Amino acid sequence: METVAVIDFETTGISPDTGARATEIAAVLLRDGRVVDHFESLMDAGAYVPPFIEALTGISNAMVRAAPPAARVMREVADFVGTHPLVAHNAAFDRRFWDAELDRIGRTRPQAFACTMLLARRIYPEAPNHKLGTLVEFAGLPVAGRQHRALADAQMAASLFTRLGNELARRFGLAAITHATLCEIQALPRHALRRSIVRHATRAPAG
Repeated sequence: METVAVIDFETTGISPDTGARATEIAAVLLRDGRVVDHFESLMDAGAYVPPFIEALTGISNAMVRAAPPAARVMREVADFVGTHPLVAHNAAFDRRFWDAELDRIGRTRPQAFACTMLLARRIYPEAPNHKLGTLVEFAGLPVAGRQHRALADAQMAASLFTRLGNELARRFGLAAITHATLCEIQALPRHALRRSIVRHATRAPAG
């Protein structure tokens, strides 16, 4: 599979539309199932970290105030990611913050997001739930560190993304699964999964 960038944000709330801001960002570059590089940083957006968020993430107001400015961090991580296809767990959440924080520095996102949560719902419907921690345990993947810290969550989402792609390839006898194929699959109802995979396999060039 092509190189993809798996990202994760920690934030002060659930949506930038309600004034929440990012407090931490991590991105890992994943190639052929291996993490080949990573970026991580706390970021100071001038926002207050509520006590329940600090309890969840371990990120305090003091840590954020000592961090680099959010604009600088976003320029650096955007340059690091470049135009690699994007991946996140519950990508609707991370996509909103990625787009909002990029907009603040005058940039836009050119690439699509694949979502490991949506993919897991189609590939592992029998999982107890589709939270990242549950899926890591369900699939027997390594725990990279404390949940709700950006780098650990990005690393675990990268492991999950690799497992999901490998599982699809195994089930349907395919040599490789592309990011574009996974983006299409995540938008389909589960009963349409086989038909979509067969169509992509039919379109794949021989040799």
